[in-house]
Order: sequence, then structure tokens, then C-alpha cells
Amino acid sequence: MAMNYKEEDGHHSGVGPGVAVKSKKPDNTAFKQQRLPAWQPILTAGTVLPAFFVIGIIFIPIGIGIFVTSNNIREYEIDYTGIESNSECYKCSNVSGISNCTCTIYFQLDTAFESTVFMYYGLSNFYQNHRRYVKSRDDSQLNGDKNSLTNPSKECDPYRTSENKPIAPCGAIANSMFNDTLSLFQVKDGGEVSIPLTKTGIAWWTDKNVKFRNPTATNTSNLAEIFKDTTKPINWQKPVYDLDPDNSGNNGFINEDFIVWMRTAALPTFRKLYGLIEINSDLHVALAPGNYSLHIKYNYPVLSFDGRKRMILSTISWMGGKNPFLGIAYITVGSICFFLGVVLLIIHHKYGNRNNSADIPN
Repeated sequence: MAMNYKEEDGHHSGVGPGVAVKSKKPDNTAFKQQRLPAWQPILTAGTVLPAFFVIGIIFIPIGIGIFVTSNNIREYEIDYTGIESNSECYKCSNVSGISNCTCTIYFQLDTAFESTVFMYYGLSNFYQNHRRYVKSRDDSQLNGDKNSLTNPSKECDPYRTSENKPIAPCGAIANSMFNDTLSLFQVKDGGEVSIPLTKTGIAWWTDKNVKFRNPTATNTSNLAEIFKDTTKPINWQKPVYDLDPDNSGNNGFINEDFIVWMRTAALPTFRKLYGLIEINSDLHVALAPGNYSLHIKYNYPVLSFDGRKRMILSTISWMGGKNPFLGIAYITVGSICFFLGVVLLIIHHKYGNRNNSADIPN
């Protein structure tokens, strides 16, 4: 970079005559001399008032549409924590560890769930956003790296090894995976009819096809053989290669229940997708009005951290699941802007001419 120098007398500058001294004056450029072009908006009644009214006219109808759409979404929720003594699951709530305790909750749907129903499990007071918890995983292992399979990252400690074998998958997130089993039945004619639950198609495409992969071996495609030198997480009932015995393509690190759990929630109260109930071809609805029962294999303890467990049945719309907040926010902002526009219009009409007349000389 070129530098500007000037000749100064040594008596005044403190250096010998003829010595080049760097000038402290900024370069003569538009940027350094603050001559860049600028635009400053002048707020007048003619520009501010239309802006308020336009925002109000646009936001209020959008908010009403979003709010109505959200309210049209069918949703039914059951809390099965079992804290209350009269709860069907009270007998299971105080059992610690893997208990395989079972309980059944009966409920009634008054209206039909016409489109595909999304079945969620929900947890409360569970902080998946804890920094140490979020870091406790080995992404290389989950992506099918063979070296990480037998030598997991130290970030997984203390869930890195067990019984002198590496844990697959390692870490606190995998070890705390939700393991209650939820089954839905329709009660009719004195009996119960099982409602099929689809366990695939519930994970993000990028997770299923990019982030999570099973290790491969040249001499076998048997997952049990590939994972033979590892052991299951401490709190799991079955190894990772046997998570879904009914579907061989839904096991190992690409099991979608496991993938859904590994995407940690940002808030302590959250829900995660458990399965899909698709439209019944005979009735043309996913869930018809009537009596139902929820059969639960109660394994996941939550009382130790004052948590709650629930099952949610929900349909969706073009905007996703039930969420009235966005519609209320649009309506609120639009209403405030419209109200401010009216107030400022009245003030301008009442006092604007007075200010203009004061500027006219006598």
C-alpha cells in the first residue's frame, strides 16, 4: 500500500533533516473523508400513515387465516405419567428401571380424524438442550465410521464403554432414548381391533440418508455380525441392530425412532413423532369417532426429574401442526398498527394544519 510522506525540518519534527515522516492525515478518499452519498428518510404523515394502514390491512387477514387453520387441526392428548392415585398407570409410575409394566387407558373420540394422524410422545421438564448432554455423542460413529464404532469419541464418557466393550451408539443422548411402547386399539363389539402404526417416514430425510448410516463390511451384510464387538447402551433393553424386529431395513443407526430421538429438542417441554396412522380405506378416515384404548408398556422413568409423559394424536395442515401463536401474533401486530394509524391520523387532522399555519409569516 502506498504511504504518504512529507519533508519536515529536524528542529521541529525531532528527526534529522531529509528524513521521511509518515503523515497522520487520512487519505483523500470519499470513504476516509466521509463524503460517501447517504440517504436519510424524512418521516412525514404522508409516508407513515399509509405504512401503518397497509401493515394492518395485510397482517390481520393473514393472522385470521392462520388462526382458523390452526383451530381446524384435530388434536387429542393423554397424560399417562400416572402421578395421580386414580390413574390407570399409577401402579407403573413408581417402578424404577426397566419394568415392562403395562397399563391401559380408555378414551373416546367425538369427531373423526379424517386425514393421516401423527402420533407423538411428549415429555416435560426434560432438558435435552443441556450443553454436556448435547455434546455426548459421536457423529462419526453414527455415520458408519468403522474406527469410531470400536473406538468411540471421549465426548461420550461416561457412556463410552461397558463390560470392556465400546457402546454403540455411545453417549448420553442415545442412552436416554425413549423406550415406552404405545399401541392403539379401537374398542367395538366387545373387543379391541389393533390400529396399524407406520414406524417409517417419521425422520427428516437429511438425517435418514446423510447423517445416519450403518457400518458396512465386505464379507457380510448381517448387522448382528457387524456390531458383534460392541455392546448396547446401559439403559437399552435390546441392541441397536434389533430395534425393529418386524422391519429389517429399520434397524441399526438408521432406525427412525432412534434418529428422531437423536435430534435434540430446544425446550424442556417437547414432543417427538412416534408413528403415523394412515387413512383407513374402508372408512375413508384415519380414526373414526368412537371408543379407543391406549396400551402402554411403561419403561421410561420421569418422576426422578419431576417430568410428565403424554401421548398426542394430531392431524396437520399446510402450516404444520397445531400452533395458534403465529396467527395471534399476526392479528396483534396488525391490530396495533391499524390502531396507531387511526390515532396518528386523528392527531394529524387536528394539529397538522395548525403547525403549517404557524410557519406562514404575517
